[in-house]
Amino acid sequence: MTTLYNSLVYDRSHPVQSYWETTVDPSQRHASPLQQDNTCDVAIIGGGITGLSAALHLARDHQIHACVLEAGAIAWGASGRNGGFCCIGSTRLSNEELLKQFGREETRRYFQDQREATYLVRQLAIAEGIEIDAQGDGEIVSAHTPSRWAELETEHEFLTEVAGYDCQLWSPKDVAEVGFRSPEAYGALHVGVGFGLNPMKYTVGLAQAAQRHGARLFSHSPVTTWEKSGEWHLLHTPKGTVKAKRVIVATNGYTRDELHRGFRDRFLPAMSNIITTRPLTQTELEAQGWRTETPVYDTRNLLFYYRLLKDGRFLFGSRGGTVGDGAERDRRRRWMTRRLGEMFPAWKDIEITHYWNGLVCLSAALVPHIGNLSEDASVFYALAYHGNGVATGTWSGQAIAQIVAGQTQPQDLCAVVRQPLKAFPLPALRVWYLRGAYLLYRTKDALP
Repeated sequence: MTTLYNSLVYDRSHPVQSYWETTVDPSQRHASPLQQDNTCDVAIIGGGITGLSAALHLARDHQIHACVLEAGAIAWGASGRNGGFCCIGSTRLSNEELLKQFGREETRRYFQDQREATYLVRQLAIAEGIEIDAQGDGEIVSAHTPSRWAELETEHEFLTEVAGYDCQLWSPKDVAEVGFRSPEAYGALHVGVGFGLNPMKYTVGLAQAAQRHGARLFSHSPVTTWEKSGEWHLLHTPKGTVKAKRVIVATNGYTRDELHRGFRDRFLPAMSNIITTRPLTQTELEAQGWRTETPVYDTRNLLFYYRLLKDGRFLFGSRGGTVGDGAERDRRRRWMTRRLGEMFPAWKDIEITHYWNGLVCLSAALVPHIGNLSEDASVFYALAYHGNGVATGTWSGQAIAQIVAGQTQPQDLCAVVRQPLKAFPLPALRVWYLRGAYLLYRTKDALP
């Protein structure tokens, strides 16, 4: 298998060791592997948030009972590793680039869909009885240097006038009063869309709901070979083959180039890293002036993202890493521990209990993609969320289910997400593109 990173990144037998894993019963994450040949109308490759949302909506809303093939345990990939930000932001295009490429109306529609995606997560949790540990109200964007305040003013204008969101600009004094204090916070923008959640509980809950409505789920069943025979797709796994007329690919940052020629060289996975502290006492929280449960991220290109969890732990995440081996993991953990202490000095000696990382997915167009392949209309996809897939993946799963069921067509989607997949130029250099971008981003992020 051709991979861009060290084999450790893709090793499903290697423990992820995330905090989220400790919050669910391990037995809930292991459906039976595929043990024999199976025939279905729709097969879904990828048992994360997108694939499970698609399976749930197909079964519940359209009476189509799909087979879901998950290579690892349930929520092994990004769906169970992320920071639990159920928020907007699944493109790397700037607001100006969105307006230039797609126009004001389609850009507004995209942001309306993003808001609807966060609503859908709450609706599913309520309707299906999923305990997601919802926290906070919206999300906070923190200016990490004084010069970034102007960016927040521009963002505020765009989100209120174009997207139609309820947003508020907060001065440094306002930020301290709402319970978020740091020497690297120079004001903030509160976006009134989204919330925090436990992504492991949410993904496991989606799996249980999909099965309850009739979807068939097979974990530890990686697709090793994909063939086409007439109108049938043959998805071979180590112990059985699924035969289906239609296939949905929902593998995001873990999409193998060898999976299907239509997906070769189309994506650039990038690493994101998280540490969590032990539960903080009320005294320790007060020492740092922290009261909010609303998720926060900053204005860096290589952003930090952080939030207070239900049990008082502090989650702190960052982008970065281009190798993925054990030595780099150790360096990232030490660096993030140091940076946590610099950003929140009252906690510089607090014990770090967990470190883990995983892959987010970038596309060549820098937007999410929902649709089907031009060379084979029976192959559908929903993926590439650029590090923000909790809400968008849920919504995309519903959208692709509606398309597969014939309720809607790909052209009915917002123009932003219906762009055709395109290959990266000189795809063998994808990691080098990332390294160059990281160098540029670090330089920009260091400007006062």
